[in-house]
Amino acid sequence: MYPEERRQAVATLISQRGRMSVADLSVTFGVTTETVRRDLALLERLGHIRRVHGGAVPANLLTVTEPGWAERDHTRAEHKDRIAKRAASYLPPAGGSVLFDSGTTTGRIIPELPCDLDLTVITNSVPIAACLTAINSVTLHMLGGRVRRVTQATVGEEALRVLNVLRVDVAFIGTNALSVEHGLSTPDTDEAAVKRAMVRCANFVVVVADSSKVGREHLLSFAPIHSVDILVTDEEINSTDRTSLHDQGVEVVIA
Repeated sequence: MYPEERRQAVATLISQRGRMSVADLSVTFGVTTETVRRDLALLERLGHIRRVHGGAVPANLLTVTEPGWAERDHTRAEHKDRIAKRAASYLPPAGGSVLFDSGTTTGRIIPELPCDLDLTVITNSVPIAACLTAINSVTLHMLGGRVRRVTQATVGEEALRVLNVLRVDVAFIGTNALSVEHGLSTPDTDEAAVKRAMVRCANFVVVVADSSKVGREHLLSFAPIHSVDILVTDEEINSTDRTSLHDQGVEVVIA
């Protein structure tokens, strides 16, 4: 195989798989890791891929932008509904405390709450808080702070001050992207700080994310992958990602 053919094949494979490591590419194409790194450097300059720690991802998977709440709410809606229904099985028992991160998938868990289950609920999501006001058995606490219009979530020092003294039974966390190497990630600094504090204050962390987010990386990591107890996702997650997550101690639950 000529170098140009190999590089084209490398770019195609990364596009198909979503992520490939330098080591795997070296074995697949029978070349040294140094040759792979040179190929990846060239492909990145051409805009075909983006290099990440230990490998590469398609160029369109590494991003610093995020769609608005309404757009995200209609994206992969059926997958999110199934994920939310399955995630509700991890609610704490009566008298427990639960934290809902902002997000269109975490928000779908709210209709699954038993109407007679006494819970203390904390959230930074304006839409989630609005839905919870209709459930009489819930004691609701809304985190203060500045509201980001793109996510309709409160962020900033007010929210962080409360989260830094909390300990909750279960936290349901949303994420823009998830990978073994970069952990859970998001594009915004303030959003990352709040999500980081949420993960830190929970005894049990349930991440709800459809499979399109697995293997992706955004600008800011807010939690390492080993901080996740359970990932609830859909059946389209590939076997390589599922095995890698399992090896890091994450239980992957298919909805």
